[in-house]
Amino acid sequence: MIALGDLAVIVGTSLIVAVVISAIAVMVLHLLRRASILIRLGVVVLAAVASIVGGTVAIARAMYISSHDFVVLAWVIGVAAVASLGVAAVLGMGLVRTSRTLRVAARAVGDGQVVPAERQDSSEFSALSRELADVSRRLAESREEVRMLDESRRELVAWISHDLRTPLAAMQAMAEALEDGIAADPERYYRQLRSQTDTLSHMVDDLFELSKIQSGALRLELGPLSMYDLVSDAVADLAPLAATRSVSLNESQDGDLTVWGDARELSRVIHNLLVNAIEHSPAGSAIHVSVREGAHSSVVLSVVDEGGGIPEEYLPKVFDAGWRGSAARSPRSGVVSGGAGLGLAIVHGIVTAHDGDVSVRNTVGGCRFDVRLPRFQPRMAGS
Repeated sequence: MIALGDLAVIVGTSLIVAVVISAIAVMVLHLLRRASILIRLGVVVLAAVASIVGGTVAIARAMYISSHDFVVLAWVIGVAAVASLGVAAVLGMGLVRTSRTLRVAARAVGDGQVVPAERQDSSEFSALSRELADVSRRLAESREEVRMLDESRRELVAWISHDLRTPLAAMQAMAEALEDGIAADPERYYRQLRSQTDTLSHMVDDLFELSKIQSGALRLELGPLSMYDLVSDAVADLAPLAATRSVSLNESQDGDLTVWGDARELSRVIHNLLVNAIEHSPAGSAIHVSVREGAHSSVVLSVVDEGGGIPEEYLPKVFDAGWRGSAARSPRSGVVSGGAGLGLAIVHGIVTAHDGDVSVRNTVGGCRFDVRLPRFQPRMAGS
């Protein structure tokens, strides 16, 4: 049993020596703050060993331990110190090796490569490796998305340039013929000029609408809307166009379902879907428009045509701005689109702004577009 006074001397002496050596170690570590982690780890181990040695020597002198016992104790401490330094060296080299591996992985991520997650010497470094792998994957996906958007933008600019040049060239030719007085039927030229002007106006409207959607500037005036009225009005407006193509429009609705949305924008959605179906439907075919109650308090609008299917690899591109479709879905002879491949992109943007979703799939001999919108709930009126 150690006497209380001796215990106080031992603890006090050890504490003083440890504080002094720790302070020296902190200053050394500060000076070596840019050095290798292996060297800094060696300083920490040496500080710990020096604290033990210093405290032991001071206590041995104070307690008058014999020279023989002191030599034995010194040898024990020395062997332990060497073993500790060896373990620290092994640990430090492992940390250096791991840091070098992670540095190489970080450089690869910076170069645009996708790096795999590798198991490291510690859970922390393994977590960092997984995080680097996840970051590299997300960066690769972002780069691919940017590449596709840039490609889509270039295609859109090319299509718009073509579609603008065509009516402008026709208008210029007709204006010159009228100006030179060589137009055989001036009234017909005036009608064609008006038609081409309407085409350009619709194209500019589509571009403006798409720009608002893509910039997040689309403002919705939400309220309860009758899908029966929206669909019936759109079918009535486009029936003459369908008749000129010898295409019939058929509608069916499960009662008067009400949605929560913007009347003008949702009318545009239905109009664009029907115009797209009319453009791609052969003479003598039918377009079916239906509205039904969907799952999870939703209303589903479906437009089914008989204009031929879309290759499966092109289905994800249907709602991209500027996408015109494959040969099977190109407009039929005599059908001139007034847009620049923007109609379905506008549909997607408007439906997304309504917290809905739109999808497309092939059916027998044609395509089916499904628009899912939130059904009106009384609580929405107060939100």
